[in-house]
Amino acid sequence: KAFKETNNKNFLIAAERGIKYLLVAQYKNGGWPQFYPDLGSYRHLITYNDNAMINVLNVLYDLGKQINNFEVVDSKLIPKANESVERGIQCILETQIKVKGKLTAWCQQHDEITLQPAAARKFELISLSGNETVGIIKFLMRIYNPSKKIVCAITNAVEWLNIVKISGFKYIDIDDATQPNGKDRVVVKDSGSTIWARFYEIETNKPFFCGRDGIKKNSVAEIEHERRVGYGWYSTAAKSLLEKDYPTWLKKNGK
Repeated sequence: KAFKETNNKNFLIAAERGIKYLLVAQYKNGGWPQFYPDLGSYRHLITYNDNAMINVLNVLYDLGKQINNFEVVDSKLIPKANESVERGIQCILETQIKVKGKLTAWCQQHDEITLQPAAARKFELISLSGNETVGIIKFLMRIYNPSKKIVCAITNAVEWLNIVKISGFKYIDIDDATQPNGKDRVVVKDSGSTIWARFYEIETNKPFFCGRDGIKKNSVAEIEHERRVGYGWYSTAAKSLLEKDYPTWLKKNGK
């Protein structure tokens, strides 16, 4: 976009370097690590957390389709981007977690070798993610003429989001003079609100929370203040997906 507005080739060169970096960083199985080339600690894991892998796929998908300003990029990168996206989609399909034979959602991180769900930081245990799953679904819904496997992945993940939604509550910041920064973050009743937990147990769909001690808790109030206010334990991202995006997609692609 900057190149189109200024005709300064340095912007285009920089963008193309970034694209080449993304292509090199991809694993053969289609996933991306959180960091590259530094793969230390949990950085080597295939990372859906904070839409890391999905953001990459959206860039490469736009390049392959030559949309959203990517039509100015070197055309030699287009087939590479398309091939990369195909592998990325295959990785997404293979990492969708099955519970009792039924497809559900995704974990924030997956092992780059086994593709199984994996833990990252002390407070990021193995789970089904009520947040990252939304970004994955939205990307899959961008795919033109989706395969039956993609349609199946989307519909099952949407069904799971409907099952685990928490109606009648909202997650808000409040003033609290007893806390270190004078603030706290709590769940309160609200008949018009719906939220989704960041983490759900894979076998039970039960929401859980975890502080820096790595011990699973049943409520966000049980973890230390620093983690309670410093991490997104609930999300409303699935609301617009379920109410607007998915119904629109279903009319075009329901199979």
